[in-house]
Amino acid sequence: MPVLTEDTFSGILSKGTKQGTSFMRVSAIDLDDPSTPNADLRYKILTQTPSQPLENMFQVDSRTGAISLSAEGSSLLDSSQVSNYKLVVQVKDLGNQSLGYRALANVEIAVVENTWITPSPVLLQEHLNVTYPKKISKVNWNSREVHYYLKESFPQGLFSIDLEGNIYVTRALDRESQAEYEIEIFAENKDGMLYNEPLELLLTVMDENDNGPVFSQEIYQVELEENTAKGSEIITVKAEDADDPKTNNAKIAYEILSQEPQVSEGFLFHIGKDSGVITLQDSELKINAAKYYHLLVLAADLAGTEGGLSSTCTVFIKVVDVNDSPPVFSQTKYGPFSFPEDTEVGTLITTITATDADEEMKFKFVNFSVESGNEDETFKILSNPQNGTASIWLEKEFDYETVQEYVLIVSVRNDEELVGKEQDASSTATVHVLVKDVNEAPVLTQKRYEVSIPESVALGMVLLTVKATDPDIHTPPLSYSLRNDSMNWLSIDEHSGEVRVMQALDREMMQDVYTVQVIAQDKGSPSMMVTADIAIRILDVNDNSPFLVGDYSKSHLCTPQREKQSIIISAFDPDGEENSVPLIFALANSPMLQRNWRINLINDTHAYLTMGISWLEPKVHLVTIILKDSGTPFKAQHIQLPVTICLCTMEGKCMQEVGRMEGKPTVISAVSVIVGTLGTIGIFVLIIFVHLTLLGANKKKKRKACDNLYSPYHDTAK
Repeated sequence: MPVLTEDTFSGILSKGTKQGTSFMRVSAIDLDDPSTPNADLRYKILTQTPSQPLENMFQVDSRTGAISLSAEGSSLLDSSQVSNYKLVVQVKDLGNQSLGYRALANVEIAVVENTWITPSPVLLQEHLNVTYPKKISKVNWNSREVHYYLKESFPQGLFSIDLEGNIYVTRALDRESQAEYEIEIFAENKDGMLYNEPLELLLTVMDENDNGPVFSQEIYQVELEENTAKGSEIITVKAEDADDPKTNNAKIAYEILSQEPQVSEGFLFHIGKDSGVITLQDSELKINAAKYYHLLVLAADLAGTEGGLSSTCTVFIKVVDVNDSPPVFSQTKYGPFSFPEDTEVGTLITTITATDADEEMKFKFVNFSVESGNEDETFKILSNPQNGTASIWLEKEFDYETVQEYVLIVSVRNDEELVGKEQDASSTATVHVLVKDVNEAPVLTQKRYEVSIPESVALGMVLLTVKATDPDIHTPPLSYSLRNDSMNWLSIDEHSGEVRVMQALDREMMQDVYTVQVIAQDKGSPSMMVTADIAIRILDVNDNSPFLVGDYSKSHLCTPQREKQSIIISAFDPDGEENSVPLIFALANSPMLQRNWRINLINDTHAYLTMGISWLEPKVHLVTIILKDSGTPFKAQHIQLPVTICLCTMEGKCMQEVGRMEGKPTVISAVSVIVGTLGTIGIFVLIIFVHLTLLGANKKKKRKACDNLYSPYHDTAK
């Protein structure tokens, strides 16, 4: 039989215990073989007293005997209504079989209030000098079987908890490493199941002044412009204290301990006690007092009170130059400088100089400019920024008659913007330039005159009028004359400058353009003169007739006419093309001439002359040719061209006629001789013919006799 290990089983049940988490056990022993159903024990709740608020408030694990709240019991458990429960629990062997031995166990359960509450926050001084481990808190779960443990969310072993729920810190804490800890505490049964949700213990480490201020950098460097206004912020130094910022342990106060060099009583600089902002305390900072300052700055915690911790840093301040000194001229007036009006362009007028009191070289660079007096850009100014000089050069020619005096207002400025000051009169200078009069040559209105006139222009006609002016203010009258009038075609009026045609022009003599030179002179100073070309384009008129060119006396044509024989004739017209070519070649209007001759154009100036019939009497023929140009109106002339017609040799040369010799036979005698000669020749021909006839007859007779010898009756012969 199963035997219960206790007569009565007692347990404590805390309100808030989770459903299904056992808080006590019923146990029994069966001496049968544990490997057989005989020792297979099963547990079952038979009764619950009282049955309020629900009769099945509890449940038992059938195999282990672990008792826990049912789901309904967990939600309805209330110690104020029922503080004790009694259960009768059956234990039976043979497992799930209906048979088997049984034993009944009495179970008493005391229902108590929940003591599993969050512990109060703990304040713990850092670096506490005590014996460790040190108890810092305690928790409690009302149950006879409970196991406590802590969740490791902090350095391992820093906190611990014992069987009674006492919580300990095992070593001294450092607030600067971690100022707060959240410790989770768990309570579980023997099966490792949580009775309830874990508790959280908040531990705060209290600060002590164990850290001194530390500057963000040991050395600060800053550049400060001279003339910086009093109260201007220069730099902020910053120190950090690792102690609790909510306490004076981390409250830092700043102080300037020393300043070098000490240029006046007290310090030039001031530091905000709480802010660390360094400002300029003096009214004005000058670079010529000192270029560098060295400050030793203290930072102390405990708000600077005695007993705190401190550290120092060094601040190096460099005073830098600013462009606060405008450049000034070494003298404010230059000149007057006197120059003749014919001074060559590019002449140096003067050099001016300015100085700058600033130290930085870039602030000494200056540029000069002409503010007024050079509106016509007669002068050019070239700056030399490095040495503070400028040169003024003549850029355009002077003209005394226009301007006799120049007053240049020149200013000088830095390349860099001026700081804190304005330009004044010392940055401006006056350059005075006087122009001296020089007797100048006259000036023609044109450097070259061009005119076009026909060559048939009437004599005395005015071609053009030239005009000249004298730049000088006071000048005698001018006179005009011509030069290079090689043909003596023109004249000019000495006073008015009218140019007239005095002789007939001939374009053909000058090839279109006739160039002469006009001279305008100062009568008071003849060497003061000016010249210009007059280019006269002579326009062609049709005043010339065309004419033949070349020698045709040795030219001839053969009769009878031979193929491709002709005489090339050439003509020329001295007029321009518009009045000459193409030239027209034609035969005079004579029926006989038109029959005997032909003329054909080759080009604008040449033509072929050929015979119109195959036979012309050998002699010199005069061929009348009409030669006409293409002008309007045209010019024409009739030309008689002598053409030789002759009997020709095989080579095409004329046969030479021989004169009559003494004793030359007459025509009749010559004919008689010819007839007698022909008769004699005929007799000889006749004799030869007769002889050939007789010879042929003899040959026939001989052939017939041979035929008889070879007759059929002579077989042997055959």
